[in-house]
Amino acid sequence: MNIGILGTGFGAYHASLLKQMEFVNQIVIFGRNEAKLLKLKEELGVEFTMNAEDILSDPSIDVVDICLPSALHATYALEALDRGKDVFCETPAVLGLEDGQRLLQAEERTGRRILVNQFIKFDYAYEYLEQAVREETYGKLLHLSMRRETAPLWGDLGLSAIAPNLMIHELDFIAWLMDSPVPSAIWGTSGGKDGQALVLASFLQPEWSAQLTVSSQMPGSYPFTIGYEAYFEQAKLEFRECSGADGVIQASLTGYTSEGRVDIPLIPSDTYAKSLRHALLSLRDVTDSGLSLRQALKSLKVAFQLTDMLTASK
Repeated sequence: MNIGILGTGFGAYHASLLKQMEFVNQIVIFGRNEAKLLKLKEELGVEFTMNAEDILSDPSIDVVDICLPSALHATYALEALDRGKDVFCETPAVLGLEDGQRLLQAEERTGRRILVNQFIKFDYAYEYLEQAVREETYGKLLHLSMRRETAPLWGDLGLSAIAPNLMIHELDFIAWLMDSPVPSAIWGTSGGKDGQALVLASFLQPEWSAQLTVSSQMPGSYPFTIGYEAYFEQAKLEFRECSGADGVIQASLTGYTSEGRVDIPLIPSDTYAKSLRHALLSLRDVTDSGLSLRQALKSLKVAFQLTDMLTASK
């Protein structure tokens, strides 16, 4: 496969992953910083261009990998589809449901596909949880509490931006488990800090409930943290992962049943690499994928609903 990457921010990381995939023959990356492009060429042996049109118009490019700012995703995804190319897109894929509908229509019109990097589905702790729910390993799921906490390191993650840009990963997972999740209640505060927020969202349905706590205003000394607590009829699962400033990651998955406590081994893997590899093989072999644009729009719809609720009184 021949891949064209748009963007040298996260796109540089994608290029390093693609270089390790045996079925990728050619990588061309677009950017506007020539020095950075030359460095990528030297380090990875990729080709580069400073004109995105070179990638979009190249008939040999099979997939366009979009790693540009989110506001540009829809424009370039639509152009790529119309040029007969499939698309792998970073999340959030779009910043409005109207753009999402336009892209769905373009998929139908062109016969090409957009897959979105819903990488949480390839994190072993979440794969384990999804399988436990689906197979009822511990009986039925009763309640799921999830969290994501970070210091203010990632730009604007205030009340108007936190749902599609930080909460989206847990929303991807909740939408994976719930057919059509609808927020039942939400509370949020900026704490008087621009571009920061603390949000609690609840999803209540007859069979089971979910709650999501997300913060972008943790102190600088606090490690980036994700995790969940899952309550089943016959057990409880607890997952916690912390990443410190030194880059060291500490993670644990623990199960509690009537037979006692068990530490569940976490299989180390690069979730981004797994997501990208899965997407490319699905596009190549024309197989179904849980990373579909339609699936991504389910969680984005919830994110936009949450944003409206959080900003209604502003």
